Amino acid sequence: MTDLGTWPAGPQAEPAGPPSGSLADLLERVLDKGIVIAGDIKIDLLDIELLTIRLRLFIASVETAKKAGIDWWETDPALSSRAARDALSEENARLRARLEALEDADTSEVAR
Repeated sequence: MTDLGTWPAGPQAEPAGPPSGSLADLLERVLDKGIVIAGDIKIDLLDIELLTIRLRLFIASVETAKKAGIDWWETDPALSSRAARDALSEENARLRARLEALEDADTSEVAR
């Protein structure tokens, strides 16, 4: 019968754990592959649902996010100067078109 109360001495005595690595290595792997964290928070009172909050978090590098089809930061005027310029250009064009339409309407009324 084997005595389980004693362990062999020496380097073999340490249990094998996960491979050691730095935080930078772990972060690089997470950003390279991406990670999704999802959760729901529900607040009920007497079996009546009052509030539901759904949380979805996708952590990845920019390249990995683009591969997944996520690039909202490129089109958000608050986050991208190019998107802000594009939004201003579009607004400017709409306002010019409205002004031209109003001037044309004003000109046609004066001609009557």
